Amino acid sequence: MTETATGTATGTYLIRGAAILGGDAEDLLIRDGVIAERGTGLSAEGATVIEAPGLVALPGMVDIHTHLREPGREDAETVETGTRAAALGGYTAVHAMANSNPVADTAGVVEQVHSLGRASGWVDVRPVGAVTVGLAGEQLAELGAMADSRAQVRVFSDDGLCVHDPVLMRRALEYVKAFDGVVAQHAQEPRLTAGAQMNEGTVSAVLGLAGWPAVAEESIIARDVLLAQHVGSRLHVCHVSTAGSVEIVRWAKERGINVTAEVTPHHLLLTDELVRSYDPVYKVNPPLRTDADVQALRAGLADGTIDVVGTDHAPHPSEHKECEWAQAAMGMTGLETALSVVQESMIETGLMTWADFARVTSTVPAAIGRVADQGRPLEAGEPANVILVDPAARWTVDPHKMATMGRNSPFAGRELPGAVIATFFKGHPTVLDGKLNTPYRYAADTAGAGSSS
Repeated sequence: MTETATGTATGTYLIRGAAILGGDAEDLLIRDGVIAERGTGLSAEGATVIEAPGLVALPGMVDIHTHLREPGREDAETVETGTRAAALGGYTAVHAMANSNPVADTAGVVEQVHSLGRASGWVDVRPVGAVTVGLAGEQLAELGAMADSRAQVRVFSDDGLCVHDPVLMRRALEYVKAFDGVVAQHAQEPRLTAGAQMNEGTVSAVLGLAGWPAVAEESIIARDVLLAQHVGSRLHVCHVSTAGSVEIVRWAKERGINVTAEVTPHHLLLTDELVRSYDPVYKVNPPLRTDADVQALRAGLADGTIDVVGTDHAPHPSEHKECEWAQAAMGMTGLETALSVVQESMIETGLMTWADFARVTSTVPAAIGRVADQGRPLEAGEPANVILVDPAARWTVDPHKMATMGRNSPFAGRELPGAVIATFFKGHPTVLDGKLNTPYRYAADTAGAGSSS
């Protein structure tokens, strides 16, 4: 039914009757890795036909915030398993965070991650470089060397930890300007969160768990938008989680400060009330907040204050989550549930359309990460990174049936809407009929080329 691509996709596929961005039903003809035609009544001799009435065609999703764990934490996830999960979730590109072991703070490590991504072939893997050596927050990492490497790093983050030193943060913002990079900040003042276990509020007081105040996040965002304004650089705020953070980002944008922000799917749907169960699957950094915060995040995403959805996919071995709350690791899986959660929280509530969905999950994250061939319009001549979604589908989340090695999904047992039926990466179907097909294969003589190929 399909052909395995070998560096340049050669298969021809005719998608018939899909609602383009949720609008009118049209056909898409994919040939040699690009969208050859878009229209109605299309035909092509020898093409594999995919009947798509009732399905929505969207540009492949781009995750600005993924933890693939490799190298060094292959007990939690590998590039292979993580990118399989990404393809099944509708992604054609992911940005792999730097908190691996060794840390991705040198050209050598980011090139290793880049090479592993090309070897897997399920999605485009864009390594994120660490801001500081070893994520220690004391000395800038090799930012220029990582930017000039084969991995062409443009996003830098100590995610998992905050670049809390304002002098170091200023230097990082100044440095990345030279190659149009962006610093993605994990906004968390460490002195305000020492020993914190969950959101600081009514529930934490009742449960007797150390609280994580909203101001710990908001104070860092306020500082950093002013630093970004001062040096004229790009700042990206990871996993915004409070209503106050939304207001600070909105304030900064109104003043023309070059800041972007992301929200995770779980912060759009879940609240700290779930922590009453003491189930560590709900332990995450930043913590689940209140319903008022959830509503503010949804409104911020709908009106463009928050630019993108980033999964913060954070798989852990089961023994790190199936333990006492205080000892459990922080983090949740998200690549295979993100589309459904955003559909439930934003589309089915009437806050967004499928065209808006494409903007926040594909077009804008690709622009932030400077990934030129992702997030493109579904038009003739554009790269064929395309997904087909069945918005009417319903499914119950079973972490044991997922491609990710992590079983720590906060949506386990929950029924969610929407399903990815097909994913085309560079014109090659990595997912068909909702199941993994075959990966894209780069030509052997380009295996060391830059990731823009």
